[in-house]
Amino acid sequence: MITIADIKAQIAKGRTVRAVIEETLQKIADAKEYNATLSVLTDAALARADIIDAKIKAGEPVGELAGVPFIVKDNFLVFGGETTAASNILRGFEAPYQSTAVQKLEAEGAIVVAKANLDAFAHGGSTENSDFGATKNPHDATRVPGGSSGGSAAVVALGIVPFALGSDTGGSIRQPASFCGVVGIKPTYGTVSRFGVVAMASSTDVIGPLASCVEDARQVTHIIAGQDPLDSTTLPGKGLPAVAHGEPLKIGIIKEYMTDAVQPEVKEAVIKKAEELRALGHTVEDVSVPTVEAALAIYYIVVPAEISSNLGRYDGIKFGFSASDAKDLQDIYGKTRDQGFNAENKRRILIGTYVLSSGFIDAYYRKAQTVRTKLINEFAAVFNEGYDVLIGPVAPTTAFKLGEHTADPLQMYLADVMTVAASLAGLPAFSVPAGEDAKKLPIGLQLIGAQKSDSLLFDVAEQLEKGPVRG
Repeated sequence: MITIADIKAQIAKGRTVRAVIEETLQKIADAKEYNATLSVLTDAALARADIIDAKIKAGEPVGELAGVPFIVKDNFLVFGGETTAASNILRGFEAPYQSTAVQKLEAEGAIVVAKANLDAFAHGGSTENSDFGATKNPHDATRVPGGSSGGSAAVVALGIVPFALGSDTGGSIRQPASFCGVVGIKPTYGTVSRFGVVAMASSTDVIGPLASCVEDARQVTHIIAGQDPLDSTTLPGKGLPAVAHGEPLKIGIIKEYMTDAVQPEVKEAVIKKAEELRALGHTVEDVSVPTVEAALAIYYIVVPAEISSNLGRYDGIKFGFSASDAKDLQDIYGKTRDQGFNAENKRRILIGTYVLSSGFIDAYYRKAQTVRTKLINEFAAVFNEGYDVLIGPVAPTTAFKLGEHTADPLQMYLADVMTVAASLAGLPAFSVPAGEDAKKLPIGLQLIGAQKSDSLLFDVAEQLEKGPVRG
């Protein structure tokens, strides 16, 4: 893998930004078999490279990421190419404006080179639900890269770019980061603007980076964080919220995540990392958050309800695909959605519409929101008891085979069983590499903190990355 520092060092030694971008574009072409990217922004990327080269030659300011290439998940609106969210219903759609996160990175000189593959509308945990074909795991092309930000994780693991942007609604940054062996960051809800990103579930959608190292992830998060008048859910301030903490820390291993249902090598990796944290001087002990066992059930009621609402805008009238064989307005709505949405999109729309329907909203949706509040309160109680960070697996297994779960949606949903709780509670949660299993497949360790404790999680993640100091 390549880092931001590697790219900056090349440019500092006199290599042109155009040469860096041309090499990156060639890497994308060479990795075509993995189907990690959906479109390549060749002309726009090279044009920006020439502008930055000219500024460097003239001695003008160019920003802290000048010439650094990156890739964004294809649910981010970006100039210079299509934004499809990997769905046929948006095939051919060109963004009229850019996402705030991309604008901030470009203001620092970073260059978008391509759009990454994903599960259509981010509905999935394997990137097999893309209408443009599945992405393959860089460590084993017969396996999934995770999802829904599977393309973003894959391009970093392949060494194409030092970082990529993804979105995380219930684990869509962390789980692919775990499966691909990269760093994945889900900041506190509201830390990064979602303006210009195709909505999935507005109460849990979060934007963050996937990167080759913790330092790069922290730098990118600092740049894209901050209040945005175009997103009313963003938190006040210009960057990552700071949190005061002392050393040593009190760290809890979530007991409910360390069951016999977890792949033994995954449990062993978590235990090993817990021992490393103890060696660093921290206190590590088991802690219980009972309602995390209900988190997946809560998630697949609340999130489909929001999906049902958010996908209502795709009707064949305003933008995107429109059925050509429709006879009247009602026919346009029906045929456009039937032909444009894939099976998983329809499944989630139907579930969401059902739980919001008259006679069922009290039995399902409102009850789920009540239990969600209980989950939030339990997390708060644990942090109030003095725990600084919670740890556990990111996923119960390493990457599974392509096609292994496509016929069983429940098994696919269970891949998110350990990530959805932090999403429902709006907590920062990171995935950091924690080793490999016997098949050389990556394992991720999940770090969860209290709201606005992102800076603390970065500190712990960096300590784990460096490892205990040996005497």
